[in-house]
Amino acid sequence: MRALIEGLESPHPIGLQLPGLFHDDDFTQRFTAALDEVLAPIFVTLDAIEAYVDPWLAPEDFLVWLSEWVGMPIDDDLPEERKRALVAKAVSLHTWSGTAKGIAEMVEAYTGVRPEIDDSGGVSFSPTPGGELPGSDAATVTVRLRVPSGETVDAERVTKLLRQTLPAHIVATVEVVPA
Repeated sequence: MRALIEGLESPHPIGLQLPGLFHDDDFTQRFTAALDEVLAPIFVTLDAIEAYVDPWLAPEDFLVWLSEWVGMPIDDDLPEERKRALVAKAVSLHTWSGTAKGIAEMVEAYTGVRPEIDDSGGVSFSPTPGGELPGSDAATVTVRLRVPSGETVDAERVTKLLRQTLPAHIVATVEVVPA
């Protein structure tokens, strides 16, 4: 991900860390200078590692790796601010994963539109042992997005996102309607 940067000087030159005997040796200094050129981007990255793991400061090309590290799926074609918001909210979103609140926050962070969630509940019981259960036993979630005019939301992408975050037995439906 990080690559050779032409002219970047190493903050920790190897040649100066060798015993004094090698400081005046031209071959040794040229050899270690070549290693310094290769290692400089690594040292600079390690010196700024806090910025690389902060989703609001990390370089954009590093966000995909960071999102994989925290288990938050993001697409390359999402706007940068949405990528950063998803990675920043990863812990909270995992905490509420599978709940109506978690679904709403995930879809909002992903699309920028606060959805309406209709959840079947998926829990039923009978007050009589062995009795018939009330309601429907089908577990469904309907996500309704009221999109302002001029904006679009890819329902297929949201459905894919829901498949990754909801339990496998839950049927998810996405409705995109004008606001």
